[in-house]
Amino acid sequence: MIRKRPDFLAANRGKRFVTTSFVLLAHRRRDDHPVPAQTIRYGITVTKKIGNAVARNRMKRRFRALLAAALPGHGIAGVDHIMIGRKADAEADFAALQADLEKGLKHLAKKLG
Repeated sequence: MIRKRPDFLAANRGKRFVTTSFVLLAHRRRDDHPVPAQTIRYGITVTKKIGNAVARNRMKRRFRALLAAALPGHGIAGVDHIMIGRKADAEADFAALQADLEKGLKHLAKKLG
C-alpha cells in the first residue's frame, strides 16, 4: 500500500481513467525505485469534499475491497495504482464500481503498454 506523498505525486503524472465515482491513476515506477519491479501497489485518496468521516471511511473500505479483488487478476506489475474518490449524488452499487474498476484497469494497461 502506498503511504508516502512523493509516491502519490509521482502517480499524478501517470495515466488516468475517470468515472462518476472515482478517478483511477496508474504510473509505472522508475527502474531504480526501491520497491521490487513486479510488485503491484495501490493507494487510496478520499478528501473532505466527499463528506463526514463516516462517509469517507466507508468509501475507503469499499475501495480497499475493490482493489483487493481486482488487482491480483487485472493489476499491472511494476505500476502504482491510485484510486481517488469523487462525490456522487448517491452511493454507487458495488457491482457497478467493480465493473468500472476492471474496465479502468484494462484501459490503463493498454495505455501503459
